[in-house]
Amino acid sequence: MKKVTVIGLGTPVVEDMTSEELALKQAEEKAWNDGALDRALSNLRTKRNRLLAETDWTSSSDLTMSSAMTTYRQALRDATNGLDTVEKVEAYQFPTEVLK
Repeated sequence: MKKVTVIGLGTPVVEDMTSEELALKQAEEKAWNDGALDRALSNLRTKRNRLLAETDWTSSSDLTMSSAMTTYRQALRDATNGLDTVEKVEAYQFPTEVLK
């Protein structure tokens, strides 16, 4: 594998990686790929939490929440259930928003 080195404002130099550099790069790539599911779930949870926050007012003690809103909010809370691969997370479709 090649690497590019630039010293100061000089011309880039392309050269072969040492075995140590290659091992380090491969370890970094593996660590990044191993964290893909956690990153995907984190992004999904962020969107889910925003959608829940937008409807939090409907759970006020002086309001009666509709069954449709209750179902919607439960579906949002259950969003990550069974999502054990990046592909499943990326294919997940959020429930249709309920009129407030």
